[in-house]
Amino acid sequence: MRENEIERRLAVSVKKMGGMAVKFTSPGLDGVPDRIVLLPGRKIAFVELKAPGKKPRPLQEKRMRQLMSLGFPVYVIDGVEQIGGVLDDIENSV
Repeated sequence: MRENEIERRLAVSVKKMGGMAVKFTSPGLDGVPDRIVLLPGRKIAFVELKAPGKKPRPLQEKRMRQLMSLGFPVYVIDGVEQIGGVLDDIENSV
């Protein structure tokens, strides 16, 4: 399965929950996660999507660490079977 299919399925799942999976690009700041997931109840998380078995590049790892150090949850998804668990985790976060 390709990364763009996993990304599409994430967006559809988030929409079904009443949220948004916003494509995240930041000119001048490379390596940011692919999506910002916004769920009802002011729930927010960053999600990096990868093809099955692929890992984030070093710059992506650095950006994820920076976001986590600011207190934001960051997830890496490389398979559709992970989507439900990640969304449950975001939805149930404080």
